[in-house]
Amino acid sequence: MKLTKLFKEFFESEQASGILLILCTGFSILVANMAWGLGYIEFWHQKIGVALGRFTLNLSVEHWINDGLMVIFFLLIGLEIEREIYAGELSDLKNATLPIFAALGGMLIPGLFHFLLNRGTETQSGFGVPMATDIAFALGVLALLGNRIPFALKVFLTALAIIDDLGAIFVIALFYVGDFSLTYLLLSLGVFVGLLVLNRLGVKRLAWYLIPGFFMWYFMLQSGVHATLAGVLLAFAIPFGDGGENSPSYILQHALHKPVAFLIVPLFALANTGIVLGEGWITSIASTNSLGVFLGLFAGKPLGIFLFSFLAVQFGLARLPNNVNWKHIVGAGFLGGIGFTMSIFITLLAFTDPAIVSSTKISILLTSLLAGVTGYIFLSKLEGTRQPANAGNAG
Repeated sequence: MKLTKLFKEFFESEQASGILLILCTGFSILVANMAWGLGYIEFWHQKIGVALGRFTLNLSVEHWINDGLMVIFFLLIGLEIEREIYAGELSDLKNATLPIFAALGGMLIPGLFHFLLNRGTETQSGFGVPMATDIAFALGVLALLGNRIPFALKVFLTALAIIDDLGAIFVIALFYVGDFSLTYLLLSLGVFVGLLVLNRLGVKRLAWYLIPGFFMWYFMLQSGVHATLAGVLLAFAIPFGDGGENSPSYILQHALHKPVAFLIVPLFALANTGIVLGEGWITSIASTNSLGVFLGLFAGKPLGIFLFSFLAVQFGLARLPNNVNWKHIVGAGFLGGIGFTMSIFITLLAFTDPAIVSSTKISILLTSLLAGVTGYIFLSKLEGTRQPANAGNAG
């Protein structure tokens, strides 16, 4: 199977990042529950003001990470989606159809599970929480399985998770808008249109996109539509060209891999998983909201991914990849239940009550752990799936 150099780099960096995320999450929870835990949590909540001409942004450290640095994370996701559409798995409709259907089922069924349990309650807005898949953790588990699974399954899960992220971005844009300002949104979209014009004119210098991209982020932040969407829009404005090593898209994507995987996402984990496990934390995860997250990620994800994939193949709309069978799809479905980064991100948009936010995070972490372990055990027990050590590297 022929894979682009960037895809291999993306896969390798994400699997390593998954291991680092586990360490950062464990450290953050441990410190938050020690004697100096309050100081640790207060550190992330302290305000930092930055002057932008006549305007000053006064945000907490946590918000600078979630609304600022995570824009770079979404920029990288956008660049990866763009590359997959133009030159990767998603460029061939026959290859793209299965992960598209799988991702669709993996979003709709979990969201439906949560909605049915929380309809008409204050936690109804959390339906988007179990809809997302964490690429880093999912690929990290696949890395532990090594050549015991078909390489085509790794490609399938990566494509599924990328499409899943794109779906999550649409969910954020449609359902998680704050105090809305049409003026600022139009200013942000105006910058985006200007960048598209530069693209069409053949301008290739990244500075001509990154500097206006900063203003697009600022206007989007002020609009009430989540600022991270500016990162995705910027990705699609940057010229892709032939996708070669000299194209602006390739250069930027290559430059962002390591900082995102080993700095930005771990910082996000440290800032957002400092959860204090008080006396009632076990009771809190029995709430309908937490149960909705659990059922959505642990049951809804594998069910939705398998069901929609099966129907797509049965109706002749897609085909299973080489060496991949339905048991592999079920196992990948459980790994799709590892929500973590995106699920926590949506939690912060869906809820304002600190108690609900905390219990939701706990549910996400526990369910993601259970889904990851289940997926690993399930896939490791499958017979006849061992691949040659160089599988997937040909070409």
